[in-house]
Amino acid sequence: MSESIPDLSRYSTWIVTDGKAGDENQCLGIAEYLKLPFELRRIPRRPFNWTAPWGPLDPRDAPGREGGTLAGPLPDIVIASGRRAVPYMRAVRKASRNRTFSAFLKDPRTGHKAADFIWVPDFDDLRGPNVFTTLTAPHQVSRERLQAARAAPDPRLAVLPWPRVAVLVGGNSRHLSYRPADMKRLVKHLSTLADGGASLMLTVSRRTPDALRAALEALVVDKGGFYWDGSGTNPYVAMLALADQVVVTSDSANMVGEAASTGVPLLLFDLPKTYIRHRRMFAGLAMAGALKTFVGRLESLQYDPIDATPDIAETMARAFVEHQRRLATPGDGTRDPV
Repeated sequence: MSESIPDLSRYSTWIVTDGKAGDENQCLGIAEYLKLPFELRRIPRRPFNWTAPWGPLDPRDAPGREGGTLAGPLPDIVIASGRRAVPYMRAVRKASRNRTFSAFLKDPRTGHKAADFIWVPDFDDLRGPNVFTTLTAPHQVSRERLQAARAAPDPRLAVLPWPRVAVLVGGNSRHLSYRPADMKRLVKHLSTLADGGASLMLTVSRRTPDALRAALEALVVDKGGFYWDGSGTNPYVAMLALADQVVVTSDSANMVGEAASTGVPLLLFDLPKTYIRHRRMFAGLAMAGALKTFVGRLESLQYDPIDATPDIAETMARAFVEHQRRLATPGDGTRDPV
């Protein structure tokens, strides 16, 4: 952390999401970098949340309501992400008369005044005096975690011969679905790598189609390598730390951003109907010399590791300090949120 960034470890923090991994991991990356003592406050799936971000929160979750999502003394900082979290953040701001500093990751869809600090990726359209943008998203794949994984390599991976290729496979989403032709093409390209001597280190997501999951597992059985079947310690960071190259599917901008923190060549398996805004991010990584389309071969790419988490966290911390300064100014200590 930069010397100019104060120690925020004494400030209480809530992380508010609906538990979606992508949203929660971004918030955790910021909180961990700043060493904030945080509590996870996960929003239950209820009919009230259907009206988010504009509608009210469930009265059972109102600030101070015993047993509710926002029960207990209000925190100094709330970091939120996801559409369903917007009414909850709004309720905290109102209950604290805006004394709680609010940070929102991604576009809240209610304008830049929804929080004291907002981060969005460059490809989003939201802009404002309190909006900070970067090419990639915040995450938990920190330099320290990568260094630790290299210093004490996962024995399941360390035995694999060079070159090791981490393969990060996502799955179906509201934006796209894997077609049989896409799955066949991915398996064929990976088989070509394995036949050329590469060691594949594969992990899939909960969204990965069963047919693709089975085909990838069979590929490792046939060609060798490593396939994480969910047993034992999650090897995700270890795979990134030990990878000489990374293949990642285009349905997950988060995984692509995490892979960029390694500094090794990124091979993007491009899927039809990939979210157009994500393509803007991929184009930025390609311009930085970090990424090429995966066509069944390794690529020679050189770039410095790309990790926006420190920049986002430190900018948020400076915004928090300014917020505290305003609270200490006579006549400006309490005010209703906009």
